[in-house]
Amino acid sequence: MQNNLHNLATLLYIDTAGEKAMVGMSKDAQLIAYAENITANTHASFVQVAIEKMVDESGIALQALDAIVVTLGPGSYTGLRVGLASAKGIAYTLNKPLIGLSTLALLANHASKNKIVMEAENGMQIFSMIDAKRMEVFGAVYDLHQNNILPEQAIILDTDYIKKLLQNGPLLCVGNGATKTKTLLSNAHLYFMESSYSIENLVELAMVKWNEKQFENIAYSSPSYLKDFYQPPAK
Repeated sequence: MQNNLHNLATLLYIDTAGEKAMVGMSKDAQLIAYAENITANTHASFVQVAIEKMVDESGIALQALDAIVVTLGPGSYTGLRVGLASAKGIAYTLNKPLIGLSTLALLANHASKNKIVMEAENGMQIFSMIDAKRMEVFGAVYDLHQNNILPEQAIILDTDYIKKLLQNGPLLCVGNGATKTKTLLSNAHLYFMESSYSIENLVELAMVKWNEKQFENIAYSSPSYLKDFYQPPAK
């Protein structure tokens, strides 16, 4: 995936899909402000305060933004509602476009920087995984160019499922769901990245959507829950 940066923009980012909330601002595809919150059940209050602080410190008024970017999930049920409500409110009030990003696509973008993927042949697969409960994950599979080859869905993990994916080529499991996959199978073509995406991944994918004018319908956009309810696993 390559970015076309001919169309530059000032974007605001809101991600409350996981345990860590992130708010950022970019100008011409460069991150200029960033804040994060790791305190549980405080994402709603954090988002508003962080945005106000960024506006003050950057000198860029909300009216000067070109679009609002938000993660649509899958992820925490409550967190997704908080993030989308905040992003919709700002976008609607300022009459700005809304850009929605998949957390699973962001994980794939994060994994694409891994040496294993960068040096892989075309058969390499990226399995983005967000822990749900027990042996279940929210998952999607991408090729090494980040094209989706298995749509987002709730998946019950077992040995046979992983073996079936491996029939299509080497597999890199990325995200907090990768940990439970380690217990299922040992295979020379099975790799793991237990880290998550960063704000830089949001910037990269948001610029792609900005350049292609892929905007959400502010009135009708909704979180991608994939299930009726998701409670983040206890640490």
